[in-house]
Amino acid sequence: MLSPSVMEEGDEVLQVLEICEAVQDVKEVVISTIEAESLRNSPPATSCGPDSKTSQDDNWGETTTAVTGTSEHSLSQEDIVRITKDLEDSVGLDCRRYVTRTIAVILGLLVFFTPLAFLVLPHILWPEKLKSCGTACEGLFISVAFKLLILLLAVWALFFRPARAGLPRVFVFRILLAVLVFLFVVSYWLFYSVRILDSQDDNYQGIVQYAVSLVDALLFIHYLAVVLLELRQLQPCFSVCVTRSTDGETRHYNLGQLSIQRAALAIIEHYYCDFPIHNPALLSASKSRAAKHLAGLKVYNVDGPGNPAAAGIAQSQSRAMIAAAARRRDTSHNELYYEEAEHERRVRKRRARLVVAVEEAFTHIKRMQEEEPKKAPGDVMDPREAAQAIFPSMARALQKYLRTTKQQHCHSMESIQQHLAFCITNNMTPKAFLESYLTPGPTLQYGKDHWLGRRWTLISEASVTSGLKDGSVFVLKCVDFSLVVTTKKIPYIQMSEEYIDPKSHKFVLRLQSETSV
Repeated sequence: MLSPSVMEEGDEVLQVLEICEAVQDVKEVVISTIEAESLRNSPPATSCGPDSKTSQDDNWGETTTAVTGTSEHSLSQEDIVRITKDLEDSVGLDCRRYVTRTIAVILGLLVFFTPLAFLVLPHILWPEKLKSCGTACEGLFISVAFKLLILLLAVWALFFRPARAGLPRVFVFRILLAVLVFLFVVSYWLFYSVRILDSQDDNYQGIVQYAVSLVDALLFIHYLAVVLLELRQLQPCFSVCVTRSTDGETRHYNLGQLSIQRAALAIIEHYYCDFPIHNPALLSASKSRAAKHLAGLKVYNVDGPGNPAAAGIAQSQSRAMIAAAARRRDTSHNELYYEEAEHERRVRKRRARLVVAVEEAFTHIKRMQEEEPKKAPGDVMDPREAAQAIFPSMARALQKYLRTTKQQHCHSMESIQQHLAFCITNNMTPKAFLESYLTPGPTLQYGKDHWLGRRWTLISEASVTSGLKDGSVFVLKCVDFSLVVTTKKIPYIQMSEEYIDPKSHKFVLRLQSETSV
């Protein structure tokens, strides 16, 4: 039996621990409030910054206590200015895109209607002089019709696809093919005008064969376009190393014969799917640690500012602070070790609480699904209502975990509820729901404000229309970070064959017939 004094001391210890835990929670709330206030006062990030969405309440974990059916959306004055600037900057790119598309449509119509014009003009200008078209000539009409249909579909599939991006320079092969087609059609028109229109040739079968030859040549040019634009880049020739400048995240890709701007486009597309989302909040720890070390160093001027020797003292202050920082460098690794250990302990603690809260919420959902057949049709909730009903039970634990792991700006309350409703609709487990928050995913898995309308700047010493070479280096710059790309050529592989005679593996086991006695 414990004495009353020991029991009283144990109760006091428990009360002290509870008070410490409450103080820690209050500290987290104050820190998150300060971060939210600093985000609101900072300039808006237009492309890559995850803190561009600051209009929502950052304390939804504490304020989410009921299910409501209404929502409010607001835009600040800074958001309006940012959107206006983006629209103004995008006018030039849109105009260039429309001009390019217009020229392509005009050239396509010229190519498509030229063979038809070759067949129609003789019937309009000198119909009485034309000879009758026999069976072979009529068969050529069917050939021209089907070849033009195939050419139309092929051109639509290859050239009239939605634009993936706006590149800084033109695509050289596309321009060369367009110039080739234009010169080819003009050459046919010149020959047609001189040898057929001027002389009013009466051999209509020859005119039809001339139009068929034009369509055949256009089909061969389209085959050349497929080779240059699609097939040429399929064979890997270069290995590129992509490194994010802020955290050193690195990926490797194999690319074919591409220009620098098209290689940059392929790398950005891979970045959206392969790289984890950029989180600047994780990079602030080292900066705050260095600032804390420098803040602990103070230099005092005991003689006062009026002393003539104050100028010399001021010059030596920087050297003294650098020397003191160098002496403290030997013990800074201990502080870093204990800070990381404490952070990992808090993450594990918050994660355990979150897992328990989510499992209890999904257990409640499962119980409700089992009771649905007994309820009236009007009392059955849809997945959206069910998500709103169980979200408050896990909101606080989820927000604390996201704050501890610096992910609170990546997930809004609305996006979490939508994901929860999606998991309930597809009968997913609590582990499947938590995977999006326990493991950082690629950029495209998050809201559009993290990747939509991103502006990239290509920085390269070589021309962006030139092809990749061994040792080429270029940079893809964004607002918050940049991607440094280095290129290495895949080496030539020499393989040889070594023949092994199958008979060399055979052996004979000879046994003596006589045995020892």
